[in-house]
Amino acid sequence: MAYTVEFVSPESTLYSGQAVQVVARTRGGGDIAFLQGHQPFIGSLLTCEVKVTEEGGDERRFAVRGGFVSVAGSMAQTTVTVLSDAAQDASEIDAAAARRDLEEAQQELASNPNDPYAKDNLRWAEVRLAILGAE
Repeated sequence: MAYTVEFVSPESTLYSGQAVQVVARTRGGGDIAFLQGHQPFIGSLLTCEVKVTEEGGDERRFAVRGGFVSVAGSMAQTTVTVLSDAAQDASEIDAAAARRDLEEAQQELASNPNDPYAKDNLRWAEVRLAILGAE
């Protein structure tokens, strides 16, 4: 049974569709799968890959730079919403840009290994490259 899934940023809706499963990685909770009728839930997302299995069985993959996931509704009508400042559909990821971001973050960490922004930038680049199979 399918339910509504949306990826929303402050600027736009990246994706809206029907799915039978969404898998994401939450802060402190590890990977979690959402199916039709999931209990209401709000969780903080790590920078991670989010997989959406659509009603017909196709799998969509998204790179998400942190944010939140919300599950609302009832057993009969569930909605999963991913809220993030930055998210990319796998088909939209630019491998060259992700590699540049990775190199820049590595250089920054070489001179300042405790820089939290550089660590976050490194993880963002790694997730995008992993989705592309280009790590």
